[in-house]
Amino acid sequence: MSLIPNAPTSAPLPLHRAARIEDAIHGVLERRLRRRGWKVAVTAYTGYGAAATEGRPGWVRVLGRVLLARIDPKPPKRLKKLRGWRSFTAASVSNALVRIEAGGRVCEVRCDRGGFVDVVVEADLAPGWATVTLQSEDSAPVEAPVRIIDPATTRFGIVSDVDDTVMVTTLPRPLLAAWNTFVLDEHARASVPGMAVLYERLVNANPGAPVFYLSTGAWNVAATLTRFLSRHLYPAGPLLLTDWGPQPDRFFRSGQAHKRASLARLAQEFPDIRWLLVGDDGQHDPEIYAEFAAEHPDSIAAVAIRHLSPTQAVLAGAFPGVAGSSKRFPSNDRRWLGAPDGAGLWRLLRDTEIL
Repeated sequence: MSLIPNAPTSAPLPLHRAARIEDAIHGVLERRLRRRGWKVAVTAYTGYGAAATEGRPGWVRVLGRVLLARIDPKPPKRLKKLRGWRSFTAASVSNALVRIEAGGRVCEVRCDRGGFVDVVVEADLAPGWATVTLQSEDSAPVEAPVRIIDPATTRFGIVSDVDDTVMVTTLPRPLLAAWNTFVLDEHARASVPGMAVLYERLVNANPGAPVFYLSTGAWNVAATLTRFLSRHLYPAGPLLLTDWGPQPDRFFRSGQAHKRASLARLAQEFPDIRWLLVGDDGQHDPEIYAEFAAEHPDSIAAVAIRHLSPTQAVLAGAFPGVAGSSKRFPSNDRRWLGAPDGAGLWRLLRDTEIL
């Protein structure tokens, strides 16, 4: 199996000091946990790809992470309630060799300094849902679901924000964000009214349309978000999350840069798909979507913005006089729609060409 490069290779830049300190701490922790008998385990995330077309092979973006886990010989009979902080207690394994099997082909790659696997490989998979297998060292093989898109027929897709768009989180106010992320029981998180129904109607009206959930949240909470989306009947789709903490070139990751880069990547990978971008006006979604629309006008079907109430805007860290204001919408662009919930957005979208 050959790898499809994500970007031109170049000489690696020196790591930021914060990243070097983090790597040193992780190295000490990894050695100690291995001496205590912790074993390598692979966590698989939902990936995506494209079926083969004339002149271009099929491919799949494989996402996962290599961690150290304590193997419990007697697993509990009853599932405990999950608190957010448990997702951040894992110890990563850096630069581990990972074996990937996709579509009958096998290749080996190395995870990055944080244990993450993010690689594009050739794979001949049929459109729809499929699986790829990941394994590292003596870990048990795990299957990762992947959404394979047919580029020959798919012309519409959805990219949705998560925080305050599909899930009420009151991010990013620091104290409430910390409570929601590290303390709150995941079953206590609320869904934004009407959004799951809206997405289901859009997918039913556009068979084969993919749904991507784009968030500035950490990969540590991928399992929590996946269970939340499933429990509230949102269409299944890949999560596009971030690696929190020090980055190779900066002290901390940039959530806005992550969203911009993810949108640009989708436009490059699927140039014939027109996207419905869904977000909220609590923070930067309107500005990021407006920039993307200006740079990729042919990749936009519409932009749907959930208006936060004045109280929600304050909790989300925005000014209530700005959130929900039409001043943040590009003038004379009928593709920009706004409403306080999924039902309101549905009433605006049902008369468009999207449906």
